Amino acid sequence: MTTATLNDSRWAAIVARDPQADGQFYYGVRTTGVYCRPSCPSRRARPENVELFATRDAAERAGYRACRRCKPAEPALAGQQAAWVAAACRLIDAADEIPSLAALAAHAKVSPFYFHRTFKSVTGVTPKQYAAARRSERLRRELARGGTVTEAIYDAGYNSNGRFYAEADDLLGMTASNYRAGGANTPMRFAVGECSLGSILVAASARGICAILLGDDPEALTRSLQDQFPKAELVGGDAAFEELVAKVVGFVEAPAIGLELPLDLRGTAFQQRVWQALRDIPAGSTVSYSEVAQRIGAPKSVRAVGQACGANHIAVAIPCHRVVRTDGDLSGYRWGIDRKRVLLAREAQE
Repeated sequence: MTTATLNDSRWAAIVARDPQADGQFYYGVRTTGVYCRPSCPSRRARPENVELFATRDAAERAGYRACRRCKPAEPALAGQQAAWVAAACRLIDAADEIPSLAALAAHAKVSPFYFHRTFKSVTGVTPKQYAAARRSERLRRELARGGTVTEAIYDAGYNSNGRFYAEADDLLGMTASNYRAGGANTPMRFAVGECSLGSILVAASARGICAILLGDDPEALTRSLQDQFPKAELVGGDAAFEELVAKVVGFVEAPAIGLELPLDLRGTAFQQRVWQALRDIPAGSTVSYSEVAQRIGAPKSVRAVGQACGANHIAVAIPCHRVVRTDGDLSGYRWGIDRKRVLLAREAQE
């Protein structure tokens, strides 16, 4: 137990009512006899009347009782939200039919509006988007197993062929039979150019940019695209596509200008949650892998976040280069640590 002082970082957290400090310490107010979490919205006490404690038990042993406003004896609000969002994700994953927003909210014992807003805040996607991504993931898995397309459709949770085919393009970017055949009969335009980071390959489907690859060897980049879409119909870009490539190169040279072009994102539900969180990181900023895990409501999935960053095929537009280790070390980067260092330095100067 210590008395708060003005130059103590913990007092600064109390003044700011910082929710990030919740659980790290607690404070007791001598004049009221209660103890609070740092984010407590109650009227702020004078520092000379505040005692700091490392744990709830320590505060209670000192004779303080729990505040009725911030309820420090209960899980923090962020923890409660993460818990019921995780429960909702499990409910969606296990359901044959996608649960309605009302049903998910009722399960969490909150209003549909609050559920929708909080779910998106925690995961980065709406409940509907999460459910669609999970069903897409199941469908891809079922198609990869073989069997008929119809069997895969029903095993993925669709109750009718018509409903699936109405969504097939959004889910797979191609027909189910073409997807199972490795992208056969799916045209994909691509071109390889040069930028300050070396060679750059840009590929696009009818839905949007599906690959931005960086490297030193143009032929190696083309082989990498072929490995990603083994049976797609790769077509060299025309003049219009060359203009698109020029826009991408301009964006790579100056990421702060943004890239107002549609992206064709293909990944698991978890990967898409990570990629959306990455797109929310402003140019010139960095976050740690653990911070990304916290933002998507999966604080224990730090390693999986790193794997999702490594699985990213769309360099810079999905800015995995802005993710670093907790100690600030740049860690790895799919397209080379030197390129990551250059991108971050460039963004810091803009």
